[in-house]
Amino acid sequence: MGIDEFVTKLDTVIINPILALMFAAGFVVFVWGVVEFLMGQNGIGEGAHNGKNHMLWGIIGMFIMVAAYAILQIIAHTLNVQLPS
Repeated sequence: MGIDEFVTKLDTVIINPILALMFAAGFVVFVWGVVEFLMGQNGIGEGAHNGKNHMLWGIIGMFIMVAAYAILQIIAHTLNVQLPS
């Protein structure tokens, strides 16, 4: 097994599923924040504030996962390794 095959398998089997799972987790946190924000608009409690925080952290989490995927692609192109899409 060459380095190209190893990197391709590593990317396909481990890295991409983890990135997708973490992106999905960020999306779920964002959606939960939207729901929490909308439910907290009645002014009772900290729902709106907590919802804003969850939306912010959900967006930050999704951004980090997209950035990690982009960094992975940059490294692959730098090393001239062809990764599956």
